[in-house]
Amino acid sequence: MDILSFLGVILAFAAIIGGNLMEGGHTSALVNGPAMAIVFGGTLGAALLQTPLKTFLHALRLSGSIFSPPRINRGEMINKMVSWGYLARKDGLLALERVSETESDLFVRKGIQLLVDGGDPEAIRILLNVELENREEMELNAAKVFIAMGGYAPTIGILGAVMGLIHVMQNLADPGMLGAGIATAFVATIYGVGLANLFLLPFGNKLKAYVLDHSQYYRMVIEGIVSIAEGENPRFIEIKMKGYQ
Repeated sequence: MDILSFLGVILAFAAIIGGNLMEGGHTSALVNGPAMAIVFGGTLGAALLQTPLKTFLHALRLSGSIFSPPRINRGEMINKMVSWGYLARKDGLLALERVSETESDLFVRKGIQLLVDGGDPEAIRILLNVELENREEMELNAAKVFIAMGGYAPTIGILGAVMGLIHVMQNLADPGMLGAGIATAFVATIYGVGLANLFLLPFGNKLKAYVLDHSQYYRMVIEGIVSIAEGENPRFIEIKMKGYQ
């Protein structure tokens, strides 16, 4: 669980609602159905128009990792690689076959299987790098969905404000209708700017940071696997992999 993500969301809501109350406002003044429909619906619609279905669905799946990121343990993986290096030097690469059967990480399992199959070290590096680069690109594109929505939301909020003002101008002769139009105008702007800067842009950038961190972890894994394939001393493998921590 990422406590900073939970704390950030709570603090963002508390700052907006608390500031409004401190100024003598009421929480109900920040709730406006038409403004919500314009900003949330318009932002989502723009994102759907821009994004391929596969990327959008992947972004939804990744969104959970903002609050509960996948756990990676570099120290544990380094220890595994060192032990596998000793095993390979003692009993040969075929001895790693039983390791591949128990490894839960599919990427690591694939690398070990390539070792067992006697792949050339450079070919192993190329194959694993291709998979990693494709995965990284797909996940970065998913993170960019939230960043793009963060760019659309303020503009949609301004659109909602203009629509509210149009409603006001059309009802100048009816003072009873002016309040609703003005409220929609200002609240739509709050929704657009707040949604973008307090949630969507931070969400997208945090996902991007997680993706890059995981890619660095798997580059460490690739280096370890290739080093085992090249028959390097396990102590050298440990030193090399610690450079990625």
